[in-house]
Amino acid sequence: MTDLATLQRVDAETLHRKMTGEHAPIIINALDHDAFIAKHIPGSINIPTEDAEIAKQVIPFRDAEIVVYCANADCTASPELAQKLEEMGYTNVSDFEEGLSGWRKAGYELIGNEA
Repeated sequence: MTDLATLQRVDAETLHRKMTGEHAPIIINALDHDAFIAKHIPGSINIPTEDAEIAKQVIPFRDAEIVVYCANADCTASPELAQKLEEMGYTNVSDFEEGLSGWRKAGYELIGNEA
């Protein structure tokens, strides 16, 4: 079981740089589907924490770079999903702890019907 204190973390600037680089990570919004439709980081996919098993179908490579996020630093969905992914054997998982609020605060765009 992964200790949340040892979970890899990434900040907005690092995530944005990785997204625009040659090998962009898989970015996962850990919130429910309605929240994802409302607003999300461009290019991210939606795997709600309670549906973590979906990852096995959409991310076949266990060593893929994955970054999970949720609403903000107080939200527990992304660290919980990161832990579940690591328990499923994914080896390169990071949490973008500041989430949607940190992304917007850093000046980056969100998309969705409420963005």
